[in-house]
Amino acid sequence: MKRRILFLGESYRADAITWMKGLKQFGDFEIITWELQTSNSYRFKRILEYFFAPLSIRKIIKKEKPDMVIAERTTSYGFLASLSGSKTIAIAQQGRTDLWPEESKLYPFKKFIQKYAFKKAHLIHAWGPVMAIHMKASGVDMDKVLVLPKGIDLSIFTSSINNSNKIEAIVTRSLMPEYRHDSILKAFGILNQKGIDFSLTIVGDGTRLQYLKDLAKELQIENKVIFTGRIANTELPKLLQQSNIYISMPITEGVSASLFEAMACNCFPVVSDIPGNQSWITHRENGQLITIDDIEMLANELIWSFENSELRNEAIIRNRKFVEENANYNINMKIISEKYHELLNSHTIK
Repeated sequence: MKRRILFLGESYRADAITWMKGLKQFGDFEIITWELQTSNSYRFKRILEYFFAPLSIRKIIKKEKPDMVIAERTTSYGFLASLSGSKTIAIAQQGRTDLWPEESKLYPFKKFIQKYAFKKAHLIHAWGPVMAIHMKASGVDMDKVLVLPKGIDLSIFTSSINNSNKIEAIVTRSLMPEYRHDSILKAFGILNQKGIDFSLTIVGDGTRLQYLKDLAKELQIENKVIFTGRIANTELPKLLQQSNIYISMPITEGVSASLFEAMACNCFPVVSDIPGNQSWITHRENGQLITIDDIEMLANELIWSFENSELRNEAIIRNRKFVEENANYNINMKIISEKYHELLNSHTIK
């Protein structure tokens, strides 16, 4: 008899798809999903739906009888999982703390519901060390915490050496304000003024697309910047393999699968200097750490990394090895699946 899992979360997100796919593949689980139907734009309606969500979830549990409930984000779906009445609950912290934005009026409330979710969960996923730090500081029972990224598929994201004599950079984060694409474009504007040749590929879609296209024109670099728009996931490895530098400038980060994908494809990482990135990158060793919104620094470090090709080549070999040892989806998802079966068996015995 296949064991069934109810997944609470946005099932269309790449992160969620990786998680569920791995559980089916390595744990032979059957997965049912539930998510809020109201878009974030309709704030009041969404809050109302969230308020009645525990009833909807308990109805599904009664009908489908899942063996366990798993949920992403400790302050939203994770809290709903803790109210589900399920005997086995696993929740995942998505961001560095999930208590975001920190200046929000809801901050104390989020803190309260997160504490409750932590207490009720039988297993808590920290996809990286930066999340475990927050959990420890919040007084979580660390015996319940599994610090392990889901990993990436290394048979798709394969290494390839780019011997180009110019900077061929790629950005693969969604075009939202918190990813600071404007700072990246401005840094390339500086490179352009210095007469340094480059190509910059910006993958994906988001609210800032038109603004960024206009900015590239204004900086007179539109002929060197490619906006791919939304692409099929299968296209991504090829684009990464054609690039030699990966850039990501978020203002907050949990664990970035995008960074692992770039490291696996031999792109040299140039990322923002924040805790989520510091877990994996050491400045001027296996990548660059850039102060948020410091466009001068970003421009200078891009030049430095391109001129130091020997260091860059050593770093990409080391990074690929690191990803193979620490972020291999086939190994990590097998461990996670086994952990779920262990939990279920121990709860059945009880």
